[in-house]
Amino acid sequence: MNRNAKIQKLYDKRLKRARAKLKTSSKPPYISKADRAKAELENSTLKPE
Repeated sequence: MNRNAKIQKLYDKRLKRARAKLKTSSKPPYISKADRAKAELENSTLKPE
């Protein structure tokens, strides 16, 4: 690998890492099945209708 290619590879690697850090995910966070059931149970007991 020549010098210019090596420098370009390092630059691309750092750029990719910086872009990944700035990117925010629009996906909602994962909530486990047990936590969903627990939240549902709390909501149903707190709202008597």
